[in-house]
Amino acid sequence: MKKIFLPIVLLLSVTTFWSQKGQVIAYIDMEYILENVPEYIQAQNTLDSKVAKWRKNLDKQTRHIEVLKTDLANEKAILTKDLIIEKEEEIAIKQEELRRLESLYFGPNGDMFLVRKQLVKPIQDQVYNAIQSIAARKKYDFVFEKSSDLVMLYSNKKYDISELILSTIDRTRLIDEKNKKREEKKNSPKKQLTDQQKKVIEDKENAIANKIAEKEAQLETAKELKEKAKAKKIAEKEAKKKAIADKRAELLKKREEKRKLLREKKEALKKKKEEEQEEIKNENNN
Repeated sequence: MKKIFLPIVLLLSVTTFWSQKGQVIAYIDMEYILENVPEYIQAQNTLDSKVAKWRKNLDKQTRHIEVLKTDLANEKAILTKDLIIEKEEEIAIKQEELRRLESLYFGPNGDMFLVRKQLVKPIQDQVYNAIQSIAARKKYDFVFEKSSDLVMLYSNKKYDISELILSTIDRTRLIDEKNKKREEKKNSPKKQLTDQQKKVIEDKENAIANKIAEKEAQLETAKELKEKAKAKKIAEKEAKKKAIADKRAELLKKREEKRKLLREKKEALKKKKEEEQEEIKNENNN
């Protein structure tokens, strides 16, 4: 979150800075400032809580996949080839779902990015406004961030205006709170305006929640489609097996009928031969 604040500097030409004399400069320690802004600590705690919840969900699914892999390894010796393929496909689907969920949470435009942006933006504005106010009042030509890419080989503490930034933020917060209370007492439309502002914030939170729910619904839809495709594939395999079994049964039936016919023909020939021999015997006796 700290890197978000790095662009907060008064952008002037570095060449001009070194060529001119009498420039007034100052620097800030952004890390120190953020650690002392209550809103930042609260925002960081909220984000950490959400990240922990997301990671817990990912860990749960990861453990489930490991259980499936272990079960398959233990049962592989007694499973048919088709069952092994089916279980391997199930594991592959679970792994793909895990990758999609991880991207949903921690991807470039994932939930963590959206929540972080929502939480940090107001704090960024506070710090930026405080820097602008102090720089204008004290006529600073440059305000640098101590941990930015600009290498500071030496920094005199007297040029550090971090405490001034914090004081300005605290003072602004107190003034805003007093003004808010005063306006709420004096003018009810102002109170309605405050309620309206709360509604705007609530609408933004609902929009983010809806977007997260939409992504989860898409993930569930993809899961259902894969399960349907898998069920269809299994049904096709079963139908194919049945067709092969039926064809085999039909072939066996035809083979048995052919054998029966041959037996009957053989018996008929034998009977005819016996009759002919009996006739010859009778003729000889006469």
